[in-house]
Formats: sequence, structure tokens, C-alpha cells
Amino acid sequence: MEEKIVVGMGEALWDVLPDGKKIGGAPANFAYHVSQFGLPSCVVSAVGEDALGREIVENFTSKGLNHLIETVPYPTGTVQVEIDQAGIPQYEIKENVAWDNIPYTALLERLAQRTRAVCFGSLAQRNVVSRNTIDRFLDAMPRTDDSLVVFDVNLRQGFYNEDILRSSMERCNILKINDEELIAVSRMFGYPGIDLQDKCWILLGKYNLKMLILTCGINGSYVFTPGNVSFQPTPKVEVADTVGAGDSFTAAFISGILKGRSVAEAHSCAVRTSAFVCTRPGAMPILPAELTA
Repeated sequence: MEEKIVVGMGEALWDVLPDGKKIGGAPANFAYHVSQFGLPSCVVSAVGEDALGREIVENFTSKGLNHLIETVPYPTGTVQVEIDQAGIPQYEIKENVAWDNIPYTALLERLAQRTRAVCFGSLAQRNVVSRNTIDRFLDAMPRTDDSLVVFDVNLRQGFYNEDILRSSMERCNILKINDEELIAVSRMFGYPGIDLQDKCWILLGKYNLKMLILTCGINGSYVFTPGNVSFQPTPKVEVADTVGAGDSFTAAFISGILKGRSVAEAHSCAVRTSAFVCTRPGAMPILPAELTA
């Protein structure tokens, strides 16, 4: 019996930070951290026929991270990242790059058929090519009671619209969103006047979700499930930067659920993992053993 895979699908790119470049992209961050929790994972993306693309593939290989990275005739993606005084990143994301043009292949279809959990976002759907590939992957993925389809909203620079958000929410069974994104989505969907928790309950019911994860920065995080809510305060740490912290949260939480942990246990591990990532520069630090055990 082939082992089931956890897939991070979408953008693989270089975050160009003030102190140099680091590999990033939410799906790559997610898959990398899932692998640190001992689960088989795979990054799905595309890079260009250039040195930056080759370096991404070599880096994933050196980390032991499985990847299905196609080479396409577009430049490898880059993001200019500026860090403000509070350690919060601001992004300038280059357009019409390789990860906007992820092809759907026979290899990708076979991977979909072996996938037990997938995480995708709105950013990778800004271009119709990658959007169609994500849709076809989700269609090919076998759906069982324990399959997890995670939509990590990840609003960036206006690279989203109501149709993409609604379609993704209809396809997922776990929604991950932060407080600012929730306000933006609520305005777009037409229920701006109620409090954040009420908005979450509405989305959970409307889209028949297994779970809704709401992160609120220093104000803690929530996991809503039908009839229940888990809250965890955010640990106070010395922040190097917050790049990739949300992706590590998602990876730790999904890994915990797939290992049979309770929502509260998985949520606690996710919060501690995200806090640790905030203390290290870049999105892919090595996690300490006490987190990944």
C-alpha cells in the first residue's frame, strides 16, 4: 500500500530580505515543516530555466524535501521583503513568473491520487494556469472522511477576488484565515457588522467546514469546529521576523490532526511552533525536537 502524502501546492520562490535571499512561498514552507513532523510531504510548484530555479530545486533536495517542481519558460519567482520595526514583513511580489504557470501533468495526477492532505492558497490562483492546475489536482484527489483540504487564504497585494475566494472555500474542508483577512473577506461577502467570532461561525456553517482556524497575531488564535472553539494565547517571544510563521502554524496543526491528536493538542503545538519560527530569520528554520516529537 503506497504511503499517503501531504502536499503544499502553489508558489515556490525567493524572499529577498534585507540580509539576503531565502527560499519561501507558503506551500514550500508548509511542506517543509510537515516533513519535520515526520510525515511524508511534497512541494508542488514551478521554477524557471535559470540559476534561481536550479538553486530552489537543489535546496529542497538537500533538505530531503520531496518535490514535484516543473521547469517552465518563465522566470523563477521572487518577492522583495521589507521588515518593519515590529518585525512584520511587507511584500512586493513579482508577476508572470514560473509558479503562475504550474502545468497539470500525469505525474501530478498520480500524486493527487496518493494525497491525504493538501494546502493551497489564493495567491497561487492569481493566474488561470496555476488556478486550473490546483482545481484539477483537487478533483483528482480521493475524498475520504479523513482527507484534509486546507485553504490558507493568504491575501497579498490585491491578487485575489471574490470568485476565487468563494470557489476555494467551497472546495476546502479546513479554512485558515487571519483577523485582517477575515475583515476583508467579510466586507467582500457582505457581512461586515458582526464580531470576528460570529463571522467564523457563519463561514464554518455556510461552507460546511470541518474546522476554521483564525489567527490574530499577538491576540492569540482560535480553532472553530462544529459546536466547539479552541483558543490559545500567543506566546511572548523576541521576534526576528514573522516570515513563514503562519505556514509553520498550519503545518504543525495539520500534522497533529493527521497523527490523531485532539484539536486542542494540535492547536497548542501549532502555537508553540509558530512562536519558535518567529524567533529565527526566514521561513524554514530547523525545529527543535521537543516540538516535533
